[in-house]
Amino acid sequence: MIKSMTGFGRTTVEVTGKSITVEIRTLNSKQLDLNTRIAPLFRNNENEIRSLISHELERGKIDFTISIDKNAAPNVSINSELAKSYFDALTALSSELQNPVQSDIFMQVLRMPDVISTPQEELSEELWNAVKNAIQETCDKVNDFRITEGAVLAKDFEKRICLIRDMIDEVTPFEENRIATLRAKFEKGITELSPKVQFDPNRMEQEIFFYIEKLDITEEKVRLRKHCNYFLETMNEPQANGKKLGFIVQECGREINTLGSKCNDFDIQQIVVRMKDELEKLKEQLANIL
Repeated sequence: MIKSMTGFGRTTVEVTGKSITVEIRTLNSKQLDLNTRIAPLFRNNENEIRSLISHELERGKIDFTISIDKNAAPNVSINSELAKSYFDALTALSSELQNPVQSDIFMQVLRMPDVISTPQEELSEELWNAVKNAIQETCDKVNDFRITEGAVLAKDFEKRICLIRDMIDEVTPFEENRIATLRAKFEKGITELSPKVQFDPNRMEQEIFFYIEKLDITEEKVRLRKHCNYFLETMNEPQANGKKLGFIVQECGREINTLGSKCNDFDIQQIVVRMKDELEKLKEQLANIL
C-alpha cells in the first residue's frame, strides 16, 4: 500500500470545562522529525505523547500541537498580607528618598513576586484519557489523509513502471539487427585484412563470438523486467514500503545503465534515455511516500 508522508488532522474535545484541540501536520522526511508544542498542563506526559505519535505515524516531518481553551475563568489567588507589606515598604522608601516622581505604588505591588498566583492545575485521569483518545483520533485522520494521497501516487507509480517494462520489448527488434550489423562489420573487416595479415580463422571466429557475447543484453532485460514486476508486487503489499521501493528503483537504474553502456546502438540508446526519464520521475515521487 502506498501512503504519502503529507497529512493533516485536527480533533477538538470538550472535557471538564476545557476545550482541547489536537492538531498534526506532516511532510516528507527520511527519518522521524517530530516537533511538539504542548500546553503546560500536559508537559509531564510529553514522552508518552511522542511514543504514541511515532508508533502511529512512523516517519516524516511532524508538527504536533495541543492547546487548551478554557471556558471558565482561571482561579486567581492574591496574597493580601504580602501585598500590604510590599505597599508599606515601597511607600516608606518613596518617602525616605523624597521621590519627586508621582509613582503608582499599588501597580508596582501587583507586579511583585508571589502577590498574584494561579494555582497549578493537576491533570486528572479523565482529562488525560480524553486527550490520549483525541491524539489517537488525530493520528487516524492523518493516516486516512496519507492513504488518500498515496492512492493518487500509486496510479502514477504503476503507470511509469509499466512504461519502463513495456520499453524492454521495444529493444528486442533493434537488438537482433544490432548483432547482425556487428557480425557483418567484423566479416567485412576480416575480408579486407585477409590479404595483408595471416591469422587463424577459427581463433578469429572465436574472438568475434566472445565480443558479441559480452555485448549481449538479454540478462539485463530479464533482470529489469523482474525488478519492475517486483516493484508492482511490493507496491500492493498491505504495509507501507517506501524505502523498499526506493531500493528496487535503484536496482532498476543499475540495469538500465548497464543496458545503455552495452547496447552500442543509437536506437536502443534512445529507449534507454526514455527509461531513465521515467525512472527519475519515479524517484522524485518516492521521496514523498512512507
